[in-house]
Amino acid sequence: MSDQNPYEKLGVSEEASFDEIQDARNRLFQQHNGDTKHLEVIEAAYDAILMDRLRMRQEGKIKVPERIRFPELRVQSPPKESPIPRQQSPAWLQGLLDEPSPADILLPGAWFLGLSSISLFYPEGGEQILQLALVVGVGTSIYFLNRKEGKFGRAVLLTLLTLIIGLIAGGLVAIWLLPQIPFLNLSSNQFSTVLTFIFFWLVSSFLR
Repeated sequence: MSDQNPYEKLGVSEEASFDEIQDARNRLFQQHNGDTKHLEVIEAAYDAILMDRLRMRQEGKIKVPERIRFPELRVQSPPKESPIPRQQSPAWLQGLLDEPSPADILLPGAWFLGLSSISLFYPEGGEQILQLALVVGVGTSIYFLNRKEGKFGRAVLLTLLTLIIGLIAGGLVAIWLLPQIPFLNLSSNQFSTVLTFIFFWLVSSFLR
């Protein structure tokens, strides 16, 4: 086999296509699987053919498909640049936001959903029930916030701020929204209270 030219070693003609050369190499690899010496000869013949084809290509005698991998080009590809990291949120925001567990979301959610139901369906003239539900909501928010960090003062402050924002925002939205959907049959106080409970749930679940 040493006196043969590379084409003869692979069992192909000099006019063979690259696909035929590749197929011949793979077939011989399967035939001599485990025979290191034969495999080295086959690989050397294959590389020699590719080098010959590359020379012919450089001389303009043939056109070689771009998918052909030449021996001198078999270098380790440079490592891919890591994608540009997404811009992280500000440090102060990361310090406020929490990654709650399902229990931290569902448990407060169940409480505030129940309080919202009471607020929506309380009997006519029962404004005291609405106020009581709001008081319970404040206590619930303080409890869940304090349970996370153990900072009672901070829990009270966040709850009071949420209460003020919820009532003000609820009142403003109710003035604009309720006249457009009269079938809801809600009072402004009911709407503001329910929106406040939603804010309580968001704060107690997703803030530290």
